[in-house]
Amino acid sequence: MVGGCDASILLVTAAGAMSEQTSQRSFGMRNFKYVATIKDALERECPATVSCADIVALSARDGVALLGGPYVPMKMGRKDSRVSRLEAVEDSIPNHDSDISLVLSRFQSIGINVEGTVALLGSHSVGRVHCVNLVHRLYPAVDPTLDPDYAAYLKGRCPSPEPDPTAVAYGRNDRETPMTIDNMYYKHLLQHKGLLRVDQQLASDPSTAPFVAKMAADNGYFYERFADALLLLSESNPLPSDKGEVRKDCRFVNSG
Repeated sequence: MVGGCDASILLVTAAGAMSEQTSQRSFGMRNFKYVATIKDALERECPATVSCADIVALSARDGVALLGGPYVPMKMGRKDSRVSRLEAVEDSIPNHDSDISLVLSRFQSIGINVEGTVALLGSHSVGRVHCVNLVHRLYPAVDPTLDPDYAAYLKGRCPSPEPDPTAVAYGRNDRETPMTIDNMYYKHLLQHKGLLRVDQQLASDPSTAPFVAKMAADNGYFYERFADALLLLSESNPLPSDKGEVRKDCRFVNSG
């Protein structure tokens, strides 16, 4: 969402600008080393051909499929950004406690409608959230929209209102099918077991609640809408060829 899929997040520095990785919005992102491993292998076989942006997009495609979700055909040919846009991250990426209206407007600004946004948030069916981004729903008082038993589980995972950001302290998005992208996420929302504030708001906001109910009832429908929205996201705002490049190293712009 920051300038489209152009691998700007992978830059550690560019023209003296700080990396997008230093933003608080990027908290918890890790394992960039695997992108470097993929890039090194590609450069040995077909130098200066596959961009880092394509690696990111196709990794998302394959990750979804490996987690049991739909296979999303994606085009290739993206170019890599020569700039890092740290200053644009907070204006583009919703925060962990953002209101649903803000989340919807951010996705709508890149052409993804309400139904598509509800589907994309289904990616929260897998993964985990660090306690740093959860404690505002638990302390000093438990968010009344949380199921009491679920709140007790989260307090067990996050016993302190001031968690150490460097500690391995988190709650899973889905305790029943944690490694499968499926509609269990929406079933949990109807049970008041949304992990983030925006998750639970999906089930209560009049504009999103009907889609939550429909996706909770029909996994096939969820997969169809998720695939459509992920494809739109992958093709949003492509970088023109004269504005980008195919980086040799995903961490740095090409020299010369």
